[in-house]
Amino acid sequence: MYRSIQLATSSKPLQVHFAFAGEKPPKGARGAAALDAARSTPGFQAEVGECVPAGARDLVVGLGSRREFALSTLRKASSRLAKVLHRRGVIGISVHAPVGLDARHFEARVLGQAFAEALMIAAWRVDFFDGTASKRSASLKKLSISSPDAGFAKGMAVGVKVATAVNAARRMGATPPNVCTPAWMERQARKLGLGLRVRSISYAQAQRLGMGGLVNVGRGSAAKPQMIIVEYKPRTVARSCRKEHLILVGKTITFDTGGYSLKVNNGMLGMKYDKSGGTNVLGAMQAIAAMKLPMRVTAVLPAAENMVSDDSYRPDDIITMHNGVTVEVTNTDAEGRLVLADALSYACEKLKPTAIIDMATLTGGVVVALGHFSAGMFCESDGLRRRVEDASTTTGEKVWRLPLWKEHRDNMRSQHADILNSAANRGAHPIQGAAFLSYFVDPLVPWCHLDIAGVAAVDSANDQFVRGPTGFGVRTIVELVRQWSHA
Repeated sequence: MYRSIQLATSSKPLQVHFAFAGEKPPKGARGAAALDAARSTPGFQAEVGECVPAGARDLVVGLGSRREFALSTLRKASSRLAKVLHRRGVIGISVHAPVGLDARHFEARVLGQAFAEALMIAAWRVDFFDGTASKRSASLKKLSISSPDAGFAKGMAVGVKVATAVNAARRMGATPPNVCTPAWMERQARKLGLGLRVRSISYAQAQRLGMGGLVNVGRGSAAKPQMIIVEYKPRTVARSCRKEHLILVGKTITFDTGGYSLKVNNGMLGMKYDKSGGTNVLGAMQAIAAMKLPMRVTAVLPAAENMVSDDSYRPDDIITMHNGVTVEVTNTDAEGRLVLADALSYACEKLKPTAIIDMATLTGGVVVALGHFSAGMFCESDGLRRRVEDASTTTGEKVWRLPLWKEHRDNMRSQHADILNSAANRGAHPIQGAAFLSYFVDPLVPWCHLDIAGVAAVDSANDQFVRGPTGFGVRTIVELVRQWSHA
């Protein structure tokens, strides 16, 4: 709906105010006249996201009951506001922070960030492939946002950077497979700039390094696989992070046919989103670098296209992985864990992490378990798990811990090789992927696996998202790094 949203002051901005249900504005409060005018509008109840004009240059947005207010309330209201602004053709707003909230629980900075993130995410759409036959109304070029409240404006500045990265991840996620190949993903990483160092392990190099997972999954495609490494080394590192090196690993399957275990009944439709782990990790790196967060972070993106050809890997193949573990392939559609395994092993051996977080659209089982409401989290490190959960609580991107026990690991054992890439039984299906990956992580390194299969994309539009990729995890990873580096 908007090509861009920028923190800037326009000449005659629309003044945006917030109202709580059943409350009169305090005497002398900024915008009191507009709030009084809104309250006198027939039918206005200040429900969450309810927007009403209050004069020529004022708009009042409802936040519902003050007692029930949360950051999610503000995000919902902001998302609905984005659509109202677009319909009205507004190109500049000045946002007045909600008044009367307890600053101990709702800092102005946090409110401003939540508002800007939600506004920008809701104002984005997939229109970059529109052609001459499109009937879609043209997006407005730019929306300028500002605030007279210093703390709120500071938060909006952060929110703009984070949401820009979220939408960049969504753009990559929505890019079709005839455009997005492993090499294309590498070019996107290099385009980021921001002082990030990008290098790539080629298909030939991966063969020499013994990356049997990455090599076999991608060898059937003309667009050969590669492992993309993006390094962020800030000039100044926070005292609390001087010995820390966080590694982010993102599954980057640019398209998944299922291989010889072919997806049927139109099951391939939407498989361009199988790269969402990688695109969202890359989005997080963009925001981390743009915000200049004082912590060392490196991203590893094993990128491959899982295609069918006379050179594709098969069920019954036994392949040797980067760390020497042998894998009996029982299902070529369980390919994501194979490329992730090599990335995790390489990261542990060569990059010396102090913590690893991986994101992947890994299993349909996690969708059965948790629906489209939450990512599945597997983390046996109490410290790292708390960091992920704290960041998730702040951003509203839900995660839910699932177990990973010795019995789950033993369930992946093979009679003909060390382990199977997919067990014959469907029991504990979402845990099978995590159990497999555990064989490729140094047990001394804190590790968190996030299965985002149910939350990486939405099938129908809602207040926050248009149909398509969500960029889930970008905000949580960025918030985790911010909290960690500011501890």
